[in-house]
Amino acid sequence: MNPIPSLTASPTAPEHAVSTTPPPPGINVDNVTGWFAAHVPGATGPLHFSLIAGGRSNYTYLVDDSAGHRYVLRRPPLGVLLPSAHDVAREYRIISALADTSVPVAPALGFCDDPEVNERPFYVMAHVNGLVLRNADDARLLGDAAKVRASESIADVLADLHALDVDAVGLSDLGKREGYLGRQLKRWYGQFQQSSTYRVQTIHDVHEELLRRIPEQQGVSIVHGDYRLDNTIVNHAGQVVAVLDWELCTLGDPLADVGLLLVYWPEPDDPNPPLGLAASSTPGFLGRQALRTRYAQRTGRSLRDLDVYVAFGYWKLACILDGVYARYRAGAMADDGYDWRALEEQVPLLAMSAANALEGLS
Repeated sequence: MNPIPSLTASPTAPEHAVSTTPPPPGINVDNVTGWFAAHVPGATGPLHFSLIAGGRSNYTYLVDDSAGHRYVLRRPPLGVLLPSAHDVAREYRIISALADTSVPVAPALGFCDDPEVNERPFYVMAHVNGLVLRNADDARLLGDAAKVRASESIADVLADLHALDVDAVGLSDLGKREGYLGRQLKRWYGQFQQSSTYRVQTIHDVHEELLRRIPEQQGVSIVHGDYRLDNTIVNHAGQVVAVLDWELCTLGDPLADVGLLLVYWPEPDDPNPPLGLAASSTPGFLGRQALRTRYAQRTGRSLRDLDVYVAFGYWKLACILDGVYARYRAGAMADDGYDWRALEEQVPLLAMSAANALEGLS
């Protein structure tokens, strides 16, 4: 196991790395190594950087030092960025604010906004040991009891997040509190219109229908914005030990997180799930209804209008993945082995799933 570096350890200035292999895209090895020496106590050079596969927005790197410490670095992608997107300073602020709460996050270690260091801002957090369950193959690393616990824990941690006092944790100005769904529809529709590379009429149609069906917001909470099992780290017992990827976090309607979680939670008998075989599609995990029930019991919120939030989750994801497709096509994303051309089929499928979720609602 790799130790989480101590913030109280005596700093040891790392040497500036001279690598014989090309560094991953987006990292100035010498400059970033020097920044580690000045800002991350205990980091010992030379440092080795590797791009973690799976990131479709901000770049995520695993950083190993010569003393056996492990860190994670996040920075925006290469190329032209959409306004307000890829705000790593916001991510760093959020995980710092949540450090002493019931919501588990990776310890925040430092933030750099000096463009002379690495062109774009970045932050560093401690590496957390555990499993990221991205697909059905990863799910085989858990036994049946751990799968049940992971299902319960994903709902419990979300309930804990939504129960936090936004003022007490210092995030009262993170975003506007009311009118969340309307603001989100405006934001993602605008970004879709800016980045779309081909026409998906269903996205336009669902946008209009969602505008008509915005439910009354039940309170205000911190909204993660991309909450799903593979944006968490779980231990071998299935307990969530860290929630990751806070890029889309803001204040607003907590049920938007619940709807999106269900979008990302296919069941074993789902035919042709639009996002493929996620971990929950393997036997042993609780079903979507069990997650809904557990969350409702923990929070006391009514889930009467949840299908609208599920539709919004599918629709938002269609807009986001259309933007991801545009960035890959333009060469602004690293070559991490991701089959981005499959998005040509996924985006329309997600839009249709959003439309289906709205069918039959009065």
